Amino acid sequence: MAIEKLLVANRGEIAARIFRACDEAGIGTVAVAAPDDHGAFHTRQAGETVEIQSYLFSEEHIRAAKSVGADAIHPGYGFLAENADFAEAVEAAGIVFVGPTPDALRKGGDKLEAKRIAEEAGVPVLSAGEPDEVGYPLVVKASAGGGGRGMRVVREPSMLEESTEAARREAKAAFGDDTVYYERYVERPHHVEIQLLAEAHGEVIALGERDCSVQRRHQKVLEESPSPALDRELRARMSEAAVAFGRAIGYRSAGTVEFMLDGRDFYLLELNGRIQVEHPVTELVTGVDIVREQLRVAAGEPLDVDPRFEGHAVEARLYAEDPKSFLPQAGRIERLRLPTGIRVDAGVEEGDEVGVAYDPMIAKLIAHGPTRDEALLRLRDALAETTVEGLTTNLPFLRWLVAHPVIRAGRATTAFLSEYPPLSAPPPRLPSGPWDGAWRLNLPAPEPQAPPDVDELAHARTGASGGEQSSLTAPMPGTVIKVLASPGDKVEHRQTLLVLEAMKMETPVVSPYDGTVRAVHVREGDRVAGGTLLVELED
Repeated sequence: MAIEKLLVANRGEIAARIFRACDEAGIGTVAVAAPDDHGAFHTRQAGETVEIQSYLFSEEHIRAAKSVGADAIHPGYGFLAENADFAEAVEAAGIVFVGPTPDALRKGGDKLEAKRIAEEAGVPVLSAGEPDEVGYPLVVKASAGGGGRGMRVVREPSMLEESTEAARREAKAAFGDDTVYYERYVERPHHVEIQLLAEAHGEVIALGERDCSVQRRHQKVLEESPSPALDRELRARMSEAAVAFGRAIGYRSAGTVEFMLDGRDFYLLELNGRIQVEHPVTELVTGVDIVREQLRVAAGEPLDVDPRFEGHAVEARLYAEDPKSFLPQAGRIERLRLPTGIRVDAGVEEGDEVGVAYDPMIAKLIAHGPTRDEALLRLRDALAETTVEGLTTNLPFLRWLVAHPVIRAGRATTAFLSEYPPLSAPPPRLPSGPWDGAWRLNLPAPEPQAPPDVDELAHARTGASGGEQSSLTAPMPGTVIKVLASPGDKVEHRQTLLVLEAMKMETPVVSPYDGTVRAVHVREGDRVAGGTLLVELED
């Protein structure tokens, strides 16, 4: 059945990206906008716009589609993109859902169920179980999670209770499900994912891999294809495993199977049953328009792909966030100059406001070249050409990142930003070959160190020794979801005093030293601006 008019149940750059594909295919486009998002960038890219009460209310998207005669809904990523109930409700309303079947979403979206299916299909998985069974370090994960939400690394038993509670809260807020589980934690893996395309009749193909090892707060900041960590044999094994998993759950549409690569061993991380933020690098390398194929599959047509696998592509995510702490920022974009000569998928324009209610992505910058070095050089030049004024962004971090020798050498793991803090001086030389690491004493590699401390960046300690005071301020706009201290309390260094939530991610505000709480200026549920005074301490 041909799709004539499509509603995108999303916003920002992914909605605009889908609208472009629809325009090329001659499909009418409908945007939705929440009350606080009128006139947003994505609404200016669509043929028509319908107001809804919330992007999280499935019934609102269905009502909107029916009100304008849209015969299909694309969920984009985030919000309801991997919600099986939403997919089911769309289909029950007689509307085409551009994505996986509800059954596949349920099987792949429940990480515990996905692990069971993967094992039966012969796909390697990490051991999971109770903390005493798994051992330390371990990671607490939301069963319904993704995107780094509902995830905490636990290095010792004393951290377990607090980390589990935080993961549950974050999972509940992000996914409506606070189920968590414990899994063995691998310190320095590569994060490699295989792009799948699958049609309704059962054919599943792999479109190569992406390396997404550079991450902050368990979220990706730089992606590339192909992965510098793979050779032909390893690529073939991972692709075969991804296809086997896709077939085992009866997958349809575009999806990504994510793996953790440890040496030459790899383990299933999760299935992302949706289009990925980083899909453009695969499109540039293969020549396949993934969104177009999603539309074809949803219309009941067979896949029409002939991937070429040429060159190398690298993507950087330009965010309104602090370049050291990665905390989200807000403000009006007073001046915006995005680069020419490379692909740019933007989510805002000059004059737009970036708030705290939604993802603070400004644009994705994607460079393609005949070699990896050429692609990185083109991205470097594009970042040098980019200008954003009016609010704080991660542009200085991205410029530092693409020039870093570890990145240029293709040796970054998920521990990269722990071992090389943002904007720090590059190492004088890179270890290589048999001289790499701590071989001389036959010691294991050191544990990655913590990334920049957001509390140190946000809290000003004042006064002289004896009677010192600290004013603890909000490192970013957000909501106070937990207050754990009261005036007069004796607190220890690094003790959590309250928890802020922004962008469905929790940030603990901790004591910078042993002391006494002098005053608490906020209550649970308060919305605060960046820099708001939260707690006062004294020695």
